[in-house]
Amino acid sequence: MAKIQLRPLVRASGGPRYAVALVVDALGTGLLRPFLLLYGVAVLKLSAPVAGLAMTGGIVVGLVCMPAVGRWLDRGARSTVVAASMLVRVVGVGLLLAANAQQVWVFAAAALFLGIGNQAWPAAHAALVAAVAHGRERDAALAAGRSLRNAGVGAGALVATACLAGGTSALHAMAAVTGLAYLVAAALAWSVHVDVPAARSQAVGPAPKMGVLLAVNVVYVFCLNVPEIAIPLILVTQLHESPAWAAAVLVANTVLVVALQVPVTILMSRFSRRPALVVAGVVLAASYVGFLAATALGHGWRAPAVGVVSVVCTLGEIIYAGSATALVTALAPPRLLGRALSRFQLSTGFSLAVSPAIITTLAARSEVTLWVPLTVATLLAAARLRVSPPESDARSVAGSARSLRRS
Repeated sequence: MAKIQLRPLVRASGGPRYAVALVVDALGTGLLRPFLLLYGVAVLKLSAPVAGLAMTGGIVVGLVCMPAVGRWLDRGARSTVVAASMLVRVVGVGLLLAANAQQVWVFAAAALFLGIGNQAWPAAHAALVAAVAHGRERDAALAAGRSLRNAGVGAGALVATACLAGGTSALHAMAAVTGLAYLVAAALAWSVHVDVPAARSQAVGPAPKMGVLLAVNVVYVFCLNVPEIAIPLILVTQLHESPAWAAAVLVANTVLVVALQVPVTILMSRFSRRPALVVAGVVLAASYVGFLAATALGHGWRAPAVGVVSVVCTLGEIIYAGSATALVTALAPPRLLGRALSRFQLSTGFSLAVSPAIITTLAARSEVTLWVPLTVATLLAAARLRVSPPESDARSVAGSARSLRRS
């Protein structure tokens, strides 16, 4: 495995100030995101269905805004868009703090701005990294950003959990701290001043199948909701195990991603990105089979077995995360990188939005109806990716350019 050198990695990720911005932003996200619904119910006295519907609307509208974000990135903006994705969340938090009890429309507006910022950030961040790093250095920088973000979100969530004992006043204070964190992060990100000239049209080579990659991504993204939704649902409601096992799986997932995302990404750099993404699909499918086998064991063995298999699932997630966005940046024409990344985020956000409903519906029937379809779908997606043309180092093709222009 290649040796990980910290300074070049920080520089390739946008510099020390940008790294601090990522951590501060992630801490704010960890403080608020898991408890936004609770804030609406406990502080604003909304019903859970109403608050949930408002949050869903925010996610959907955030996805609708992605094509505009992509065009903005393609006009050369990088750190400006990252800062804007943070500032728009400051507006969302400000609305939360200004809302009075039963003001549904204010909570809905807050969820809208938070949703826009949360959906715009990944594409903007990837575009910024692509502007300052290239090739495998860019892949490692993207992996480092994910590790930092997971560490920050995890730390923020732990602090927020500890604050819950303080009741509604603590939730109100937590929202205020989150808004301040987003504001500081936006100032740091903007101060980096990373922008690129709008790229001119250039000659392009054979067309990669961007549409195939986006469709595959919709299936792969289900793995992100396995530790948060599928495992707790199966362990607690069907296997009647202690909720502590579900919590342990989620914590282990976060720790492994933080610890292994960069080294595994560097290790996989000996392969081209597309085969690495195929490997991720195979590993994920194997973990789904493992989960099914684990649930068939006797009482006392099932929960530990699920915990062991979850490590395999997390490894597949790490390989996927380290190669998917990197493959998009390798395939997209430089002048249309923003639109490519926005479409990729659109497919990710869509899958994150629909996968909880699909997972809970399938799991309600039986473990077989959950894990078998997930296994088959993931293997088919990996196989479809396997037969697609390999990525070009030139990163651009005529067919992809025409497709992205229409988005």
